[in-house]
Amino acid sequence: MGFEHFCSVDRSDPFWDWNRSWNTSNPDLTQCFQNTILVWLPCFYLWLSAPIYLIYLRGHDRGYICMSHLNKAKTVVGLLLWLVCWSDVFYSFWERSHGSSVPPPVLLVSPTVLGLTMLLATFLIQYERMKGVQSSGLMLIFWLLALVCATVTFRSKVLQALDQLSSVSVWRFTTFYIYYALLLVALILSCLSDQPPLFSQAVKDQNPCPEPGASFLSRITFWWITRMMIIGYRRPLEEKDLWSLNPEDRSHRVVPQLVTRWNNECQKVKRTEQKMLYSPKRVPHTENKEGCAVEESEILIVKNPQKTKEPSLLWALCLTFGPYFLISCLYKAIQDILMFVGPEILRLLIRFVNDSSAPSWQGFFYTALLFVCTCVQSLILQRYFHVCFVSGMRLRSAIIGAVYRKALVISSAARRTSTVGEIVNLMSVDAQRFMDLITYINMIWSAPLQVVLALYFLWQNLGPSVLAGVAVMVLMVPVNAVIAMKTKTYQVAQMKSKDSRIKLMNEMLNGIKVLKLYAWELAFRDKVSEIRESELKVLKKAAYLGAMSTFTWVCAPFLVALSTFSVYVLIDEENVLDAQKAFVSLALFNILRFPLNMLPMVISSMVQASVSLKRLRVFLSHEELQEDSVEHKAAADSPFSISMEDAVFSWSRTESPTLKKLNVCIPECSLVAVVGHVGSGKSSLLSALLGEMDKLEGSVSVKGSVAYVPQQAWIQNSTLKDNIMFGQERREAWYQQVVEACALRPDLEILPAGDETEIGEKGVNLSGGQKQRVSLARAVYCDRAVYLLDDPLSAVDAHVGKHIFDHVVGPQGLLKDKTRVLVTHGLSYLPQVDLILVMVEGQITEMGSYQQLMDRDGAFAEFLRTYSAGEHTEDDESAPKSGTKVLENGSVTTLVGSPTVSTSSKQTEKEDQIQNKKTKSPDVGKLTEADKASTGQVKLAVFWTYLKAIGVLLSIISIFLFFVHHLVSLFSNYWLSLWTDDPVINGTQPNRLMRLGVYGGFGLSQGVAVFGYSLAMSIGGILASRYLHQSMLYDVLRSPMSFFERTPSGNLVNRFAKEMDTIDSVIPSILKMFMGSMFNVMGSCVIILIATPLVAIIIPVLGLLYFFVQRFYVASSRQLKRLESVSRSPIYTHFNETLLGTSVIRAFGEQERFIRESDQRVDHNQKAYYPSIVANRWLAIRLEFVGNVIVSSAALFAVIAREDLSPGIMGLSISYALQLTASLTWLVRMSSDVETNIVAVEKVKEYRDTEKEAEWKLESSSLPPGWPTQGCIDIRGFSLRYRHDLDPAICNININIQGGEKVGIVGRTGAGKSSLTLGLFRIIEAAGGQILIDGVDISKLGLHELRSRITIIPQDPVLFSGSLRMNLDPFNSYSDEEVWRALEYSHLKNFVSGLPDKLNHECSEGGENLSVGQRQLLCLARALLRKTKILVLDEATAAVDMETDNLIQSTIRSQFEECTVLTIAHRLNTIMDYTRVLVLEKGEMAEFDSPSSLMAQKGAFYKMAKDAGLV
Repeated sequence: MGFEHFCSVDRSDPFWDWNRSWNTSNPDLTQCFQNTILVWLPCFYLWLSAPIYLIYLRGHDRGYICMSHLNKAKTVVGLLLWLVCWSDVFYSFWERSHGSSVPPPVLLVSPTVLGLTMLLATFLIQYERMKGVQSSGLMLIFWLLALVCATVTFRSKVLQALDQLSSVSVWRFTTFYIYYALLLVALILSCLSDQPPLFSQAVKDQNPCPEPGASFLSRITFWWITRMMIIGYRRPLEEKDLWSLNPEDRSHRVVPQLVTRWNNECQKVKRTEQKMLYSPKRVPHTENKEGCAVEESEILIVKNPQKTKEPSLLWALCLTFGPYFLISCLYKAIQDILMFVGPEILRLLIRFVNDSSAPSWQGFFYTALLFVCTCVQSLILQRYFHVCFVSGMRLRSAIIGAVYRKALVISSAARRTSTVGEIVNLMSVDAQRFMDLITYINMIWSAPLQVVLALYFLWQNLGPSVLAGVAVMVLMVPVNAVIAMKTKTYQVAQMKSKDSRIKLMNEMLNGIKVLKLYAWELAFRDKVSEIRESELKVLKKAAYLGAMSTFTWVCAPFLVALSTFSVYVLIDEENVLDAQKAFVSLALFNILRFPLNMLPMVISSMVQASVSLKRLRVFLSHEELQEDSVEHKAAADSPFSISMEDAVFSWSRTESPTLKKLNVCIPECSLVAVVGHVGSGKSSLLSALLGEMDKLEGSVSVKGSVAYVPQQAWIQNSTLKDNIMFGQERREAWYQQVVEACALRPDLEILPAGDETEIGEKGVNLSGGQKQRVSLARAVYCDRAVYLLDDPLSAVDAHVGKHIFDHVVGPQGLLKDKTRVLVTHGLSYLPQVDLILVMVEGQITEMGSYQQLMDRDGAFAEFLRTYSAGEHTEDDESAPKSGTKVLENGSVTTLVGSPTVSTSSKQTEKEDQIQNKKTKSPDVGKLTEADKASTGQVKLAVFWTYLKAIGVLLSIISIFLFFVHHLVSLFSNYWLSLWTDDPVINGTQPNRLMRLGVYGGFGLSQGVAVFGYSLAMSIGGILASRYLHQSMLYDVLRSPMSFFERTPSGNLVNRFAKEMDTIDSVIPSILKMFMGSMFNVMGSCVIILIATPLVAIIIPVLGLLYFFVQRFYVASSRQLKRLESVSRSPIYTHFNETLLGTSVIRAFGEQERFIRESDQRVDHNQKAYYPSIVANRWLAIRLEFVGNVIVSSAALFAVIAREDLSPGIMGLSISYALQLTASLTWLVRMSSDVETNIVAVEKVKEYRDTEKEAEWKLESSSLPPGWPTQGCIDIRGFSLRYRHDLDPAICNININIQGGEKVGIVGRTGAGKSSLTLGLFRIIEAAGGQILIDGVDISKLGLHELRSRITIIPQDPVLFSGSLRMNLDPFNSYSDEEVWRALEYSHLKNFVSGLPDKLNHECSEGGENLSVGQRQLLCLARALLRKTKILVLDEATAAVDMETDNLIQSTIRSQFEECTVLTIAHRLNTIMDYTRVLVLEKGEMAEFDSPSSLMAQKGAFYKMAKDAGLV
C-alpha cells in the first residue's frame, strides 16, 4: 500500500492494524495513522470551511474591534504554533543531510500542511477582529478538533516513551509537547469573548442584550441568559430587567423588508394584468398602489378566460425570512442523522454484553461515545429551535407591521368588508399561527428523512418483516389525513363563530351604558351564549376527532411493533426474537413514532396557516385610497384654496355616486358654511375633500395642508395635553391661546390633574361637548392652511358655541387667516360667513352669501324662515365679558382659591375635585388600569377551579385511565424482555405463540385506555369552557358602570378572545400531554431501576438537580410570559384606536408617527418574548444534559454488571433510557406550559371578585304589573357620590313631581344634571335619601324591574350591529305593527320602508351606515315603543339639525302627553313651555318653579336665559 511507503521507508509501519487497535485490552493506533489522518483532519476542516466563512464575514460586517490583549495573545499563539511546525520541517531537512537514515516523506508533508493551516488560523483571527466578530465558533471547533487528535498521539507518545525508550526522537517529542501545550492555550483563549466593536449598538444602549457579546460556548449553551434567570429567581422580573431587542429583530428593520417584497409581488401581478388587457386605454384611477382591484369596464375587454393571478404573500415571506431560516435546515439534517446513533450503540452494547470475551474497555468506549453523541445532538437541536423561534418572532413583527400599515391606507369600501374585530384577529390570531408553524415546518422534509433512515436500519435488523410494520403505518396516514381535513373545516367554522362573538362583545362593551339604562343585558347575554353554543358544538365534534387521532397515534407504535414481531416470528421457525433484534427495533420504532406523530400535526398546522395566509393576503390586497383623488400640487399657484370641477364621488366603486356634479371654487382665507337636512351629504363633502371617497370623475384640488374635525370626536387614550398637541412640538403661549379660545380652560380646572389628566378609551371620562372641544383644539393647535370642520358646534351649548365661533372659527377668530369649511346646523352663525353651500341629496343646489341667498328667496330662505323662530339671539347681550370664564350652559363662575368641589356630569364621573392649582399632580389623572402582571406562583386554587369546572368525577376517571394505560404499556415491554430471554431449543423458541398472544392482549387494553382518557379529557375541557365563559360573561355584565370606565375594553375583549381561546383549545391538550409525559418519565425511571439497581445512586441526585433547574426556570419563565401577555394588549388597543381614527390621522398626515408608535409597542412586546424563548432553550439544554447523564449511567452500570444481567433486561433498560431525555424535556415544557396557560383561568376568574351591581331581579318582588301608573316622582333628601372618597355630586335634593308634569333640568357643566338621572336609574347608588316612584322606594327594587319601567333617550345614540328590528326591540316583545307605528311617530317610516330589507336592514358596527341624526331618531323610536310613564331626555337634541330637532320635540309633546318627562336641556328654548324647571348649582337645588315665575324672580335661571338671548 502506498501509505506504508509514505509513512516509513522500509514499510515497517502499517497504516492500520486490528490486533493492535481493537482486539486487545490496551488499544493504540499505529504511528502512520497518527502522523497522517490525525494531523490532516483539523487542517482539512479549516481549509474546507474557511472560504465559506470568509464570504459570510464579508457580507456581515459588524464594525471594527481594536487590538486587545486577548487578540494579541491569540495571534502570538498562532504564530508560535506555526514556528513549531516549521521547526519540525527544518529538522527533517537537517536529518536528511546529516543523519544516516532518510526520514519518510510523511515527516515533511504533515508539518508543512499543519504550518500552513496555523498561518491560515492566524489570518482568520485578525480578519474576524476587523469584521467585528467577538467570539468565533469556527475557530473554537478547529482548536478543539486539533486538541482531541493531538491527545491520542500524546497518550501514544507517553506509552512509547515508557515501553521503548530507545526509539524516541528527542527533538520531535519536545516540539510535540510544546505544540500540545500551545493548542491547549489556544483553545482556552478561543473560549473567551473579545470587546464589542467600535460604534456598536451595545455601547449606546442602557440595557443591551448580552447575546452579541457572549462567547461562542456561552451562545451554544445559552449561558448568557443565566444572569436574568438568577434575578428572576430572587424576585419577580419587571419591565426594567428586560434587555433591548437585537437590532436585526426590531420592527423598523423587519417590517420594511416584508413590505417592499410584498409590493414587488403586487407590482409583478399588476404588470401581467396590464399585458392581458387588449385595450390600450387604461382607466387612470385604477392605478392605486397595489392595483389589485381592476375596474369592471376593463374586465369586459379581456378575452382570455384565465383567472387573474393573485400576488403571492407566501413568496414574499420566503424571500424575506428564508435565508436566515435555511440555517435551521442544516442543523435539523445533522440532528436527524445523530438520532440514529443511539439505537446503533444500543445494538453494539447488547452484542458486547452477549460476548463475554470482549475486552471491557469497549463497553466504556461505547458508553462515552453515547454520551458525546447525545450531548452534541442536544446542542444542535436547541440551536435549531432557537433559529426557528427567532424566525417566527420576526415573522410576527413583520405581519403585524404590514397589517397596521395597510390599515392606514385601505379604502372605505374595503374597510367595510372587514370589521375592527376581524382586522385585530389578523394581527393577534393569524400572526400567532405563523409563529407556531415556523417551529415545525421543517418536519415536512425531515419526517420523511427520519422514516427512511429508520426503515433502513430496521431492514438491516429484521429483514422483510419490517414491511408489515410499515404497512400499518401507511394505513394510519390516510385515517389521520381524513381526521385532519375534518378538523380543518371545524376550525374554520369555529373561527367564524369566534369572530362574530368577539364582534358582538366589542359592541356590547362599547355600548354598555345603553344596555344598562335599557335593562337589555339579558337579551345580549343570550345572543352571545347562542353564538358560543354553536362554537362549542363545533369544538365538541373536533374533540371526538381529536380522541380518535390520539388513539391511532398512541397505539400506532405498538401496533407496528406487534405486527412486525408476529410476522417475523411466524414466517420462519428459525427466526428467533433475541434481545438485540427486539430492543434495537423498539428503539427505532420509538424514533419513528415522533415523525409520524408530527406529520399530521404539521399538516394541520400548515392547513391552519394557509387559512390565515389567505385571510392576510386578502386583507393586504384590499383596494387602497386613491392617492390622486385630491390634488395638492396643482393648486399651488391658483387663487382658490379649494376648487372642484364636475366632481362625482361615491363611497365605493360598486355603489351609485353619493355626491354628484360638484362645482365649487373657494377663495383663500374665506369662511364657508355647508347646510342641509340630515343625510344630504354634508359630511361626505368633507370626506371627499380629504380624499376618503372614490373620485369617479372631475377634479378636486386643495391648496396647502389640511386639518379636520370629525362630527364624532376621536379621542386617544392618553393625556388631554397629548390629545391637543397631537405629536406637534410644544409651544406654550400658542397652546394657552388655543385652550382659551376653545373654551377648555374651565374644563381643565375641573379635571383632577388639569391637562395631564388621562382620558379613557374613546374619551369615556369627557362629556360630549368636552370631546368636541378637545377635537377642535387639536385642529387649531396644528396650525394648517385649510380647516374642514364637521359640525363642531353641535355638541356644545348655545353660548359656548357662540364663544367658540367668535374666538376660533368666525371672522375675528384665531383661524381668520385660514380657509374654513364649516358644516353646521346653527343658523345664527350664517350671516357672518362669506359663502353658504346648500346641499340637497348630494348636490349643491344653491351657493352664495347670506344676503344673496335671502334675496334669491329659494329653498334656503324657506328653510330659514321655518327654523329661525326658535333661535333668534341678541348679540350685544350674549358675548361674555373677557374677564369672566365662560362655561357650558352659560352660567358664569369664578374659581376661588378655596377648594370648592364641583360635581361632575355627563360621564365625567371621575375624580373631579377642583383642588388648588398647585396640588394637581399627574397621577391623580390616571384613569384606566393597565393589565397588571400578577406575580408569584399560580395558586392551587386555580387548578381546583378548573377541575371543578370539568367535574370532579370526570377528572378522577381520566387520571385513572391514564394510569392504566401507562401501567399496561410498561408490562407489555417487560413481557417482551422476558420473551427475548427465552432459551433457544433446536433453533426455535418453544412457547412463542403464548408470548405473542399475551403481548397482543396488552396492546389491545392499552388502546381502550387511551381512547377513554382522550375522550374524557376533551369532553371535560369543553364542559369547563362552557362553564367558565358563561360565568365570566355574567360577572362582567353584572359589574357597575364605574368598572367599565376603569377597565380598558381591550383588556375585556382580550379576556373573551385570547384567554377563552386558550381555555377552549390549548389547556385540554396541554394537560393531556403533561400527564402523558409525567407517566412516561416515572415509567422509565422504574424500568431503569429494576434493570440496574445501581442507578439508584444517581437518580435522586439528578432528580434534585432537575427539580432545582425546573423551579429556577419556571420562576422566570412564568413572569416573562406574564410580562409578554401584559404588553400584548397595548398593541391591539392602539390598533383599535387607530382604526377608529384613520380619517383624522390621514387628514393630519400623522401616519408615520402612528406607525412608529405601533412598531414600538410590538418591539416592547417582543422584548419580553425573546428572553422567554431563550429561557426555554437554556432549560432544554440543561435538562437534556441531565437526561444524557441518566442514559450514560444506565449504560455504564450495565457494562459494569454485565456478568449477571440478561441481555433482555439490559435492552429494555437502555431503550427506555433513550426515550427519557425527550420525555424529561417535554415534561418541563409541559409543566411550565400548564402553569403559564392556566393563568387564563385565573384571569377569567378575576372578574368574579370585582364589585357588582345590585340584584337584577328580586325573588320577593311585589310590584303591581303596570307600575308606574301615575309617574309621580318624589325625591327626598337625595344625594349621591361617584366614589366614596369624593364629595357628593348631588346633595340633599327634595322635590316632588306630579304625574304627567314636564320638568326641565338646567345648570352649568358639573352641576349634577346627569348625575340626577343616573341616580334615578340607579347606575350609581344613592349616598343618602331616597327616590319614590308612585310611592315605591326604587332602592328596594331589582335593577331590571326599575330600568325596564322607565325610559331614557341617552345623549349619544348607540346602535348595535344586527337588524334594525333587533336594535329597537331585542327581546322581541312587540309586534311588527307596534314597531312600524313607533317608526312612523319618529319620522323614520319613509326611510325604513325605502330600504330593501325594511326592518331587517343590517346596521353595521356602531350604526356606521346611518347618519347621526337618523340614529338619534331611532333612539326616539325605542322610547316610543316602550311607552313608559316616565321619560328622561338627556340633551338628545345635540347632533340634529333644526328640522329633526323640531320633529323630536313635537313628537315628545304629542306622544308623551300624559307621561312625566324630565329633560336635561342645553337649549333653553326647548323647555320654556314646561310646567316647571329645576335649576341645579354645585349639586344642590337652586331654584324649582315654573319658567315664567323663575324669569320674574330674576335669579339664576333668568341670567341663563339672558345669556342664551331669550329675554
